[in-house]
Amino acid sequence: MGFSGLAFGQATTGSIFGQAPAGSADTVVIQNSTGFTRETAVDASGRYNVSSLPLGTYTVTLKHAGQTIDSRSDVTLRVGAGTEVSFASTEANAHNLSSVTVTANSLPSIDVTSVDSRTVITSQQLATLPLARSAEAIALLAPGVVQGSSYFTGPMGGSLVSFGGSSVTENAYYINGYNTTDPLSGMGGISLPYGSIDQQEILSGGYGAAYGRSDGGVISQVGKRGTNDWHFGGLIEWTPTGLESDPKNYYYVKKDGSQGSMRQYRNDNKSWTTTVDAYVGGPLIKDKLFLFASVEAQRQQGQSVGSNAAPYDTHYRYDNPKWYAKLDWNINDSNILEVTGASTKSSYQGTMNEFDYATLKEGGFNSYDTHTKNAAQLFSSKFTSYITDDLTVSAMYGKMKSTYFSDTPGYDPTNPYIYTPNYENPAITGGHLITNNQTVSTINLPGHRSVSTNLRFDLSYHLGDHTLTAGIDNMDMKNIQGGTMFPSEGKGYGWEYNEPVTDANGNPDPNLYILGGPGSALPGADWHNSPWVAPTAGYAGGETGYYVARYEYHDNASVRVAQRAQYIQDDWQVNDRLLLNLGLRNDQFTNYNAAGRPFLRLTKPQWAPRLGFSWDVNGDASFKVYGNAGRYYLALPTSVALRSAGSSLFTRTYYTYTGIDANGVPTGLTPIDTSRGADMPLSANGEYGQPRDPMVAATKDLKSEYQDEYILGFDKKLGDSWMYGAKATYRNLRNAIDDIGDKNSIINKMNKMGIDPTTYDASVMPGSYLINPGKNATYYVAKLGGGYYQVPMDWKQDFGFNTTMKRHYYGLNMYLEHPFDGKWFARFDYLFSRNYGNSEGQVRTDVGQDDVSATMDWDYAQLMDYANGYLANNHKHQFKAYGSYQIAPEWLVSANASILSGSPQTCLGYYVGSQPNPGLGYGPYYHFCNGKPWPPGTKTNPWTYRLDLSAEYRPEWAGKKLAFNVMVYNVFNSQKTTQTYPISASSSYLRPISTQAPRYVRFGVTYDY
Repeated sequence: MGFSGLAFGQATTGSIFGQAPAGSADTVVIQNSTGFTRETAVDASGRYNVSSLPLGTYTVTLKHAGQTIDSRSDVTLRVGAGTEVSFASTEANAHNLSSVTVTANSLPSIDVTSVDSRTVITSQQLATLPLARSAEAIALLAPGVVQGSSYFTGPMGGSLVSFGGSSVTENAYYINGYNTTDPLSGMGGISLPYGSIDQQEILSGGYGAAYGRSDGGVISQVGKRGTNDWHFGGLIEWTPTGLESDPKNYYYVKKDGSQGSMRQYRNDNKSWTTTVDAYVGGPLIKDKLFLFASVEAQRQQGQSVGSNAAPYDTHYRYDNPKWYAKLDWNINDSNILEVTGASTKSSYQGTMNEFDYATLKEGGFNSYDTHTKNAAQLFSSKFTSYITDDLTVSAMYGKMKSTYFSDTPGYDPTNPYIYTPNYENPAITGGHLITNNQTVSTINLPGHRSVSTNLRFDLSYHLGDHTLTAGIDNMDMKNIQGGTMFPSEGKGYGWEYNEPVTDANGNPDPNLYILGGPGSALPGADWHNSPWVAPTAGYAGGETGYYVARYEYHDNASVRVAQRAQYIQDDWQVNDRLLLNLGLRNDQFTNYNAAGRPFLRLTKPQWAPRLGFSWDVNGDASFKVYGNAGRYYLALPTSVALRSAGSSLFTRTYYTYTGIDANGVPTGLTPIDTSRGADMPLSANGEYGQPRDPMVAATKDLKSEYQDEYILGFDKKLGDSWMYGAKATYRNLRNAIDDIGDKNSIINKMNKMGIDPTTYDASVMPGSYLINPGKNATYYVAKLGGGYYQVPMDWKQDFGFNTTMKRHYYGLNMYLEHPFDGKWFARFDYLFSRNYGNSEGQVRTDVGQDDVSATMDWDYAQLMDYANGYLANNHKHQFKAYGSYQIAPEWLVSANASILSGSPQTCLGYYVGSQPNPGLGYGPYYHFCNGKPWPPGTKTNPWTYRLDLSAEYRPEWAGKKLAFNVMVYNVFNSQKTTQTYPISASSSYLRPISTQAPRYVRFGVTYDY
């Protein structure tokens, strides 16, 4: 049977519901291990429901005329889910007024109150499964979750994940209901100490209207809490270098596909990791006030040899301390107060020694690496009041403060930083790279910090067969003194070496324009209106096409984002077997520039319907069919303002050269002519450090990114010990936000409109506008005398695009699960999926672009020719399995396995046509490979497979409080390449960017009292 319970994704509570024979009982009493008690009436049909219950272990007692007639103990709640506790015929027990106690092991396994797609991993499973100690490693257990590119990392340096084909910035993170998503770029979020996680909920879609701001997935952690018994314990883990396998070396790939020279020596890139954890929890006042507190310290020490372009052996140390504390106050049985505090820090320091690639030997001291210290601290409180059996209200408020610091001890400003020395002219270098001791390029601005606040108010009212909920969900995020710069003590620039421009077949041609040039503009448009850089031919040293650029970059702003949302939802129990979930959410987003003026005001109603159903087919929770359809909006993070609405400087000054001195600095420089003149800094996007007018940051009537999602699935019991099921998912990204740089076509349209070119300054028009790719829009152009022209641009006719924005995902997941029966548990998943289109999302994996909603996609039309194909996070086949087995009273073994088909292998090159570098002339970033169209996914990277094993010994002689464990990660030491360099015109084409981590062994000792 089914009955609605108040259960949301990202929630911190669960619910208990059930049924007893009509007329057999008056009330149900629910009590947990902290003494918290709720009593609710059983209705005329024998049904009851208690929602918004703190997680824990409960006893559920059925009463008639004040006497206990039946009960169930050891009922454990799962976050965001309903747990059914139903009672069989109680007539004999009521007559005898005797009690019967039944343990929770006999409860139905299937939650018939949920309509979403979730995986919940408990603290018991986390303690036994062979996993890395991170929220993302836990999330990878869920179907459809895959590892993100190594180009992208979270605020504390950790790896990121992709849910259901979305980009890595489209996820949301929560701790005890507070949104801890990175406010700068949305890349990851902060998480709890591993041993403090009570449950981690992994939402892959279908969640209710109470939550939003994600069209990827949700990682929601609920921390442990104190009980009426004092507990304490600790853990020590270490991963020794001596048992780590050698990481494989990286090599260049020759044109015939054979192995070339060494790119990076990695055999000695190993580290030693030590983790220490301690906790204590218990009652400060029995049945009233409870404390849980924990600390965790992790240190990783090792060495890492850089590539031949940065030949240093860095000896480094990471320190990652965390703490967590929670107070729970049972004010009375009707009111609860929860207070959470959490902190995570990551600091890095390194010493860089010389490394000789000729001998593969380490040399003497070169410099100190840039030291970094990032930290985040969260405090939140939540008040829940059970006003009546039918009315519950809760309010939560919290604040998260983060700091970002970097410093380079002993910084030597003498030499500039040398970018891409592997592209130096070999006729000058003799094929040997020439660099200097400078290891610092750009650094974070001093004083960089962020502050975010989250306010929620939720109300739930049970009315007959309906559970009505409504509330608000408000967030404010500030990015203060955000940005990067070259160190002020140094040169203020770096030198960037470049290979020759090639034709579509990869043949170097010094007569081709470096940027733009004749034939690059659309028919009817004047290519002189776009940035251009002349060919190297005719300049001293440019005969073979090699050139160098003086690169300058700086951005700086203090900006903020305000996010508001309201929602209403009805969980309607239509009958004993059918539950409908009907919700509606409205989101509003406003992004402000450094002057406090909004440059994005996305506040018109953004209605997000959420519709779901759960059908308890047999009426006994043994077979559930469920489905949902929903719309999910995503806001832009604070970092978007730094370039789209800030005062960014992003220029290159172009030269040919005839020599290179001993420090890698080009000599014999001859300025190359550009659209701004020779020896003048040029910005392809018009970023010269001037303040950006917020009116021209985006198109008129820009709409938020949103995605529609549809899910249909079933769960079914197989005998008394197994469950199986299947789920089909379809996701369609209906609207996205990116930028466009083709102001040349806008000027052409203004000419067609008859606008006098002397009434506006084309040279100060922005080099990028935020847009909805694929949509016709109106662009603002500032008039010299004040005011703005409004220029309507047709996506295909005016900009010349032959495609609109597409991102589709569909997947069919099938699973088989054996829930824990006191001896073993296991789950097996197979997912067949396709993730295809021409837009990955807010970032771009293949070329490592992490500027949110400012990728090169859509900058101009030719870049998107043949862009349709499989997207970066596509893995067509995914097999996952994990579980544990108690082979003896003192011994437990566990395993975690995954087999995935490879992601798309990208190949980019010059355009095939009369102009190999058309449009804005970005270079070899078109979807052509060696003169042929190359849609993404034409080839794929190899399949990956990994098996992790662990064993735990918990001796009887220590009362099973002491445990020894060992984990082997990547047992077979598979190190398949997961990403390669995509530029076919480069000598680096197909060299590895990332591979699977090698095998390592982790030992641990735990004590729990």
